[in-house]
Amino acid sequence: MNLKHIVRRASAVTLATALLAAGGTSVFAKKGSDYKESYGFSHITRSDALNIPGQQTSEQFKVPQFDASTIRNLPSAKGLDANGNVIDLDVWDTWPLQNADGTVANYNGYEIVFGLAGDPKRGWDTFIYMFYKKIGDNSIDAWKNAGRVFKNTDKDVPNDPILNKQGEEWSGSATLTSDGHIRLFYTNRHGWDPANGFYGKQTLTTAQINVSEPESGTLQVNGVEDFKSIFDGDGKMYQTVDQAFSGGDYADNHTLRDPHYVEDNGRKYLVFEANTGTETGYQGEDSFNNRAYYEGSMNFFRAEREKLSQSPDKKGISLANGALGIIELNDDYTLKQVMKPLIASNTVTDEIERPNIFKLDGKWYLFTDTRGAKMFVDGIDAEDIYMLGYVSNSLTGPYKPLNGTGLVLHQDLDPKDVTWTYAHFAVPQVQGNNVVITSYMTNRGFFEDHHSTFAPSFLVNIKGTKTSVVKDSILEQGQLTVK
Repeated sequence: MNLKHIVRRASAVTLATALLAAGGTSVFAKKGSDYKESYGFSHITRSDALNIPGQQTSEQFKVPQFDASTIRNLPSAKGLDANGNVIDLDVWDTWPLQNADGTVANYNGYEIVFGLAGDPKRGWDTFIYMFYKKIGDNSIDAWKNAGRVFKNTDKDVPNDPILNKQGEEWSGSATLTSDGHIRLFYTNRHGWDPANGFYGKQTLTTAQINVSEPESGTLQVNGVEDFKSIFDGDGKMYQTVDQAFSGGDYADNHTLRDPHYVEDNGRKYLVFEANTGTETGYQGEDSFNNRAYYEGSMNFFRAEREKLSQSPDKKGISLANGALGIIELNDDYTLKQVMKPLIASNTVTDEIERPNIFKLDGKWYLFTDTRGAKMFVDGIDAEDIYMLGYVSNSLTGPYKPLNGTGLVLHQDLDPKDVTWTYAHFAVPQVQGNNVVITSYMTNRGFFEDHHSTFAPSFLVNIKGTKTSVVKDSILEQGQLTVK
């Protein structure tokens, strides 16, 4: 999921040629000197990012410490290895079946979670499974496994060559429609085989999941319908995989994944992880000159720009153009319009993951996960894990950082610690200003006896532009709701 067409500041002709080869048009009018261009949306600025290390030691933002001795593998996470033997699966990114407002859906008395699961010894074994439990029992033992959502042959959809070539299933979201159907959105990921033109393309994809209750206490997947690709980038608003990699330089970190469904005034949208395109502030060294990516004083901008231009990570910084994008859908869940990003992180990071958005007390809250290992910020190291958050009066922005910098959650653990967590996801509740934070625990393949599993949930309180971890609020592993 990476690639980079480095735009160099040589001449207007050289720049235009590079961008046109990538399928876009030049939008950089001012090369060699500073300028300020927001492209009409919000940004994770270097000024804000550099202030995060000074905040992250506060208890307000710390992911709670969990007791490793109490952590259990998800008992129902069983599957088959390559030889057909029953094995314990890793379970990592998960997302609940939600109502249109983001609250957890009641599906005929059940709570449903979709999640990525696979063989701990095969990192490419990444597919979506459905887990469920009766509402009211929050123990980890209550969760049952309905198995893989899709059969291998489900992707053989006529006239959808993108779906036909799917190699893996990556993260997404699910909504309970007004007519009672389960609509799943996820990321179709192609394999990585550059010699044959495959660069791990990521495509936002959807299907209706048909579920029945064959006997009391048991749900099963009865196949899927309306299975189709939605969006894989347009080059102008959002980078395509060909822009990133077809030139043969694989240093880029291309992302177009994690679709999160949301409705506003009856209109349907997907918010997703992406990278900016040629008309929304594309990557390249000229981004070092855009003061909108820095904020702060002119002296700060000049000093920071000089530091970036001399950095050993200069190439990575120039390629950093992570974004949280948005598209509008038609009523049949096909693409209606491509819209400008909600927020971008040029020069800060190329990867802001798992966008999650909902409305609370009249304001829109946008959350995203990221790793220090992917950030180019002094004071942040490879073991730092973050959830960042932003608030707006409108779905489409502008968005302002929560808590001054965007910091909502921080964890700094050895990745080999059993209680290491990631993919934090904020679940709004029917009442109140506390949201339940879910995540997964334990990195894949690090232990023989511990697998990636549901982490204990906990609460975060939201008040306007401020958030804080609620003290002593640790819940059961995988718990979604509180009374």
